[in-house]
Amino acid sequence: MLYFENSHCERCGHTLGFLERTARLETLVPVGGNVWSPLGAPRASERYRFCANANVQVCNWLVDADGNANLCRACSLNQIIPDLRVFGNQDRWRKLESAKHRLVYSLLKLKLPLYSKAEDAWRGLAFEFLGDPNPRFREGPAVMTGHLNGIVTLNIAEADDAERERQRATMAEPYRTLLGHFRHEVGHYYWAQLVAPSQWVQPFRDLFGDERTDYEQALDTYYAGAAGPWQTQYVSAYASSHPWEDWAETWAHYLHIVDVLETAYAYGISIRPRAGRSADLTTRADFDAYRMSDFDALVQAWLPLTYAMNSINRSMGQPDLYPFVLASPVLDKLRFVHNVIRQSRSSKEAAV
Repeated sequence: MLYFENSHCERCGHTLGFLERTARLETLVPVGGNVWSPLGAPRASERYRFCANANVQVCNWLVDADGNANLCRACSLNQIIPDLRVFGNQDRWRKLESAKHRLVYSLLKLKLPLYSKAEDAWRGLAFEFLGDPNPRFREGPAVMTGHLNGIVTLNIAEADDAERERQRATMAEPYRTLLGHFRHEVGHYYWAQLVAPSQWVQPFRDLFGDERTDYEQALDTYYAGAAGPWQTQYVSAYASSHPWEDWAETWAHYLHIVDVLETAYAYGISIRPRAGRSADLTTRADFDAYRMSDFDALVQAWLPLTYAMNSINRSMGQPDLYPFVLASPVLDKLRFVHNVIRQSRSSKEAAV
């Protein structure tokens, strides 16, 4: 049994590395000089090195041995990493990269445009992992997790489980994870890339609301507790604060759905409850969700899976794994995200 983050097989002893070209974890054999080749590779010329960040055990992705890149696609998006001289920061960075690499995997599988700032200073995506200044000296403001002009900033305190749980309880959020943060913030980036400069703007406003509404005032209203009920229109309370946040929350939720369904597909999961034969409770994950063009098929597979996952968690005395209810307007918004992504994918494939 192998997991996405593995770099070594405990059973056979082989070294493992993630290869972007095949989008899978490859079994590797040494060629010499820190160069590796996939076991049974059809071309003898397939030679790879590990990303430079493998040296500090935060990455298991491969780069072309004959190329100029030292960093893999995921790590090349970093502009600022945690200060590794600070105790505990290497472990925090490892957790951050694990989540970020899963995000990048999803973006690649969905064939979304993905550029680093080095490749395209205007349209590129970048990540900055920052820590709060020393509170003893009060050096500057606290680091805020967020997105601005293609730069996603993440407070590395989110990599501490206890601190993240404290924030989750303080913010009254049923769900708060590193991967969720990455998916949400990159949603803002793709709104600017795929919606703002396109014919999707007016349909977006019809469905999510007018993003030209004062953003700071909307957030002040939300944090003052004056936003009102949200359950029938939004995927989360925070989504009700402003159309931009509604989009980002819905975008993140879409990535949750397709990634979990792909995992269910990989495991061959099917659900047929003995308690009843209702079609609403039955599913068979027999397709790759990342390639599915039919949104209704995603939803029909997703909802029964969430019922089962929540029941299993409750059997372990844990809160619901999936603490959400998808009202009809939320499904319409998820369908919109799905269509935007599918059109972007079709445009990219047509350009190749």
